Amino acid sequence: MADIRRILCPVDLSAASRHALEHAVALARWYESTLVAFHVFSPQALPMATEFGGYVPAPPQLSEGEILEEVRRFTQPVAGSVPIEIVVRDGHPVYEIIGQAARMPADLLVMGTHGRGGFERLFLGSVTEKVLRKVVCPTLTVPPNENVPTDAVSFKMILCPVDFSPPSTRALEYALSFAREADARLMVLHVLESYVDAVKLSEVSQFTVPEFEQQRKDDAIERLKALIPADAREWCTPEEVVITGKPHREIVRVAGEAGADLIVMGVHGRGAVDLMVFGSATNEVLRAASCPVLTLRT
Repeated sequence: MADIRRILCPVDLSAASRHALEHAVALARWYESTLVAFHVFSPQALPMATEFGGYVPAPPQLSEGEILEEVRRFTQPVAGSVPIEIVVRDGHPVYEIIGQAARMPADLLVMGTHGRGGFERLFLGSVTEKVLRKVVCPTLTVPPNENVPTDAVSFKMILCPVDFSPPSTRALEYALSFAREADARLMVLHVLESYVDAVKLSEVSQFTVPEFEQQRKDDAIERLKALIPADAREWCTPEEVVITGKPHREIVRVAGEAGADLIVMGVHGRGAVDLMVFGSATNEVLRAASCPVLTLRT
């Protein structure tokens, strides 16, 4: 099961990072975790040279103490009964977030996917996407939803895609743990690629196409059931689902149709293969999902 003792939540004082902080607070309450709100600010700006040889004074900068107080005011409305430690540092957001996650070390990183400063640009934002590629701890990315009240963060329906790889089986452990803490429904999903892509027709000539498809689904269902610990079925009734299609498209579709509040999925190793897998599958889910997504590496 998940062991979450230290949670790191970068905040950039935007509504999106506040929404991420709300999720971090809820998780810290469940797991009785230490929660660190982390803010990265730019170093002191330098005067700008003009074309006439003079200088334009740099805009006034807040002191570190003033920034600390601003972040404290930002976190106060969502803290509730969970104590929040505030840390501020100057530097580049990507490097500082990764460094802080290593120093704690963080058991969970919670990040928003929109906001000001380093969190703008596309759906994920350049900082979030770069951190996701490099950080080693489990990471929860939270899309913006300004209509959700602070005390309404909940995971009542959790979707866990499983491809039977070590990262996805580890993700299932976290999905089960979250389902227990939140008293949530759990759907365990396996997406079969088209059999034409997987095998040659000559190798399955003893089956008709419908028979072969059904056999594949039956086998996958049994493998999914075998992954659920017996004791977990005493407090949870997981639903095992097997469908055919492109994994990232089906994950997003099923999550939407099932009303998932959270997707928990594994990310394959790092390096060149990771860049390909992350870009083609996990990253597509992160960009398209309307609910938070928890990603885990081995």
